Amino acid sequence: MAHSDRPNPETVILENGDLAATAEQVIAAIEAQGMMHETQVHQPLYTVEEAKQVNYDKPGVHTKNLFLRNKKGRMFLLVVEQDQHINLKGLRDQLELTGGQLSFASTERLLTYLGVVPGSVSPLAVINDHSNKVQVYIEAALLEQEHIYLHPCRNTHTTRMRCDDLISLLDSWNHDVIRVDFR
Repeated sequence: MAHSDRPNPETVILENGDLAATAEQVIAAIEAQGMMHETQVHQPLYTVEEAKQVNYDKPGVHTKNLFLRNKKGRMFLLVVEQDQHINLKGLRDQLELTGGQLSFASTERLLTYLGVVPGSVSPLAVINDHSNKVQVYIEAALLEQEHIYLHPCRNTHTTRMRCDDLISLLDSWNHDVIRVDFR
């Protein structure tokens, strides 16, 4: 999908008929929990390679986020370190999933359940998954770091926050995180 062909993120309608959360709403939700964060505004970033070109002056781990589904239609968000190689054929067994092979979910599913356009996927997008249809998996090594960089539902913003705060925030949105060890 060409960047110009992507849906307007400001008009994304969720499964329940609500508008998807904006970056400002995600940031407000972080602040409402009393969590510290720093958010940088930049040009749209569609790939890990583009994100590597942005100067982030504080330490923190950068991620690659894969929105996946199995043949039975269950959806999964896999969050790994930006340079982690993922073999989808072996991932199903590693995650001990049933329901057929994993594949990338469609843009339509991404819009409906996470409320983001391609290039904006991150665990913060589960703010939009009110029906808890997306299971979140995060690489265990990421969570050993102090800080993590994530898009707050828009690829024009990058938010740095504490990893333990991310887990608490997802929990407050009724999303348990399953840790995955790729070592």
